[in-house]
Amino acid sequence: MKVIVSCLFSIIICVESVIYQNVTYQPVQRQLLDFKKDHQHPIGLWTKVAGDPVEIRDTLTINSDQFNNQWLIDTFSTFDGERIPERMVHAKGTGAFGYFEVTHDVSKYTYADVFNGIGKKTPLVVRLSSALQSLGGSDLGRELRGMSIKFYTKEGNLDILCLSIPVYLYRDPMFFLNLVHAFKRNPQTQMFDFTAQWDLMTLRPVINHNLFWTFADYGIPDGYRRMDAFPIHTYELSNKHGETHYVRFNFRTEQGIATLTTAQAAAIQAQDPDYFNRDLYNAIDSGNFPAWRLEIDVMTPHGIQNLDYDPFDVTRLWKNGTFFTVPIGRLVLNKNVENQFRDVEQGAFNPGHLVPGIPGPVDFLFRGRRTFYRDTQNYRVGRNHNNILVNMPLYQKTYVRDGRPPTRLNMKNAPNYYPNSFNGPIPFVDEKRPWKKLQVLENNAIDLEPLWYFYNFILEDDAHRQRFIDNIVMSLVPVTPPVVQRALKLLHLVDEDLGNRVKVGYQIALAQAMAEQAVAQATPPPMTPLRNVPTAEGPPRHDYEKSIYKLRVH
Repeated sequence: MKVIVSCLFSIIICVESVIYQNVTYQPVQRQLLDFKKDHQHPIGLWTKVAGDPVEIRDTLTINSDQFNNQWLIDTFSTFDGERIPERMVHAKGTGAFGYFEVTHDVSKYTYADVFNGIGKKTPLVVRLSSALQSLGGSDLGRELRGMSIKFYTKEGNLDILCLSIPVYLYRDPMFFLNLVHAFKRNPQTQMFDFTAQWDLMTLRPVINHNLFWTFADYGIPDGYRRMDAFPIHTYELSNKHGETHYVRFNFRTEQGIATLTTAQAAAIQAQDPDYFNRDLYNAIDSGNFPAWRLEIDVMTPHGIQNLDYDPFDVTRLWKNGTFFTVPIGRLVLNKNVENQFRDVEQGAFNPGHLVPGIPGPVDFLFRGRRTFYRDTQNYRVGRNHNNILVNMPLYQKTYVRDGRPPTRLNMKNAPNYYPNSFNGPIPFVDEKRPWKKLQVLENNAIDLEPLWYFYNFILEDDAHRQRFIDNIVMSLVPVTPPVVQRALKLLHLVDEDLGNRVKVGYQIALAQAMAEQAVAQATPPPMTPLRNVPTAEGPPRHDYEKSIYKLRVH
């Protein structure tokens, strides 16, 4: 018996000695092995949620009375509710921790502590995501990507929410619901509906500038690490003298921009629909830390008075020659999250979370966003979501307390009203804050000039233009004819060459689709059982369903 045990022990030791020698495993694939390598022995006793240890005979219900097995009750009552509501947009994503390091003096533009002091490092968390996919969707769709950043500054959390495209889809916050409904799944078919998308694109052409970028090569970056990120809005900054400047932030990837064609993305998707998430995790775990340079495009209050366009319009780019660019620092991601639910899914990013020195954007869209981001996070993760660990600021003293957990210390026994004479938290006077506020009046006139500029100057060569046109044509083939005619007319108004080439491409693609359909129809279908045949048991199924419908209606 001792010999057998000794042999078994030797075999186990041998297996343990070679278990890490296979270097072909990706960091994603060896996550559990890495955990075991860091923890040579079990990390502790298994406990119930109240902390009392689990007895081994209770781990199988056959050994106990189910109604008296507290472990069983704890496990499944928690399991049944372990999911929180999915995000309406940007549901599928991943995240990582890192830091921001200041590399240039920008005190001339802002007194925000996070951006002042060369060499200063500020911890942060970043969530990267696809805009339209559900949690189980694919990373490889042609769509917007998000990059949400939470800076844990000494003056509170600064949240900057970015997109992979430098222009946004609309100006009026009221339009958000309609846009999302058109570009998400059809309520009956549960399929993405190109007819709905093009219908809205022709009726609200303002969204097409963003979609032109998406139809181009920029619509599918080669992973999150190889895309730039843009917060879209024009931010107001103020310096210690109360002087204001207007800026657009740009996060430029240091890995170099790389994109995927539609064919390349389709090939990767067939093998790895989580390609973006896998690429980020593997890079960080291998020590190849992704980094982005942060720079700002700057305008002065005097400069904006001499423009022939609205610099606060989120649907267009600033024109070259009307601004200058200033570098600030580097954002580096150097640590993977340890638990996706805790650190990513519970993350709540709100563009209204600003810090002194960054009064924020002044456009109407931003005013709406700072309202409904709070509302959706209250619904998704609760009204105390800022007390969740990943969302907590470095310093917090507040008169807001109680409610559903987490409440953390709940301000303990401090006074819970203001003003008070018992030394509760007090406000401060920000003498550097500007006294004047700029009011922006926006217009909603349809302006196709940015789309014309994109087609003729942003797309760098005719090969890129052809790929752009091919992607548009592909999306138009399943669209119903009335909407197609409006789409072709709109594209012709943008640029005659664009309209003509899309029209020719559409006609060729449609003819090919019709030919394939004719071949399919000429092939006899397989024999299928008859449906809706009356039987002795009752009327046809569809008649039964109609009768039930009438009963419910009447």
